[in-house]
Amino acid sequence: MTNNKQDERLVHVEEVVRTRLPTALGEFALVLFSNNRDDKDHLALVMGEVAGQEQVLTRVHSECLTGDLLGSQRCDCGEQLQQALAQIAAEGQGVLLYLRQEGRGIGLLEKLRAYNLQDQGYDTVDANLILGHQADSRDYSVCAAMLGCLELKSIRLLTNNPSKINRLISLGVDVVDRVPLTPTVNENNARYLHTKVERMNHLLNLPELKDEPDAADVNTD
Repeated sequence: MTNNKQDERLVHVEEVVRTRLPTALGEFALVLFSNNRDDKDHLALVMGEVAGQEQVLTRVHSECLTGDLLGSQRCDCGEQLQQALAQIAAEGQGVLLYLRQEGRGIGLLEKLRAYNLQDQGYDTVDANLILGHQADSRDYSVCAAMLGCLELKSIRLLTNNPSKINRLISLGVDVVDRVPLTPTVNENNARYLHTKVERMNHLLNLPELKDEPDAADVNTD
């Protein structure tokens, strides 16, 4: 007999459409997936032949409208996106998954509310907790299913976040190496980056903070 509760937990994805995406960095295939977990359009940018390949350079990137689209200096998200695409293009092969998980999974509205709390002096972790969320609410189960659908045997993951690596491994993704991304530190993201290191264990070498501003950390991405 089939266990319906167990089946409900299984994540299924399906490639809905694939199209050519020429960019300044080279030509990617843009792939849109549907899934049975949420109603969001998660995407993959694929360069080269990756199906059946090992050690594919891969970035799992969560949506950040303010950083990716508007160029916000409150975070390093937009810079990470561009660095990852550039490194994939330099190799001529790789995958970037673009997951619609704004604000570490809390959504755009709550992320902007968290911004205001951060401007009052709370760091990115405490702002989320005050609003009733986890420090990081992202779910990578759809991501793992997307990588399986693309038939990647193993990946080298572009990330500074060891928790992301561990969560992907727990979902059956073969992560064979970590490839770091180096942020540009500015006056608007310094506290945010330090909070990533001090409270979320991100693997970054950062200069010491010179001052302790009243408005401490300033982002939720």
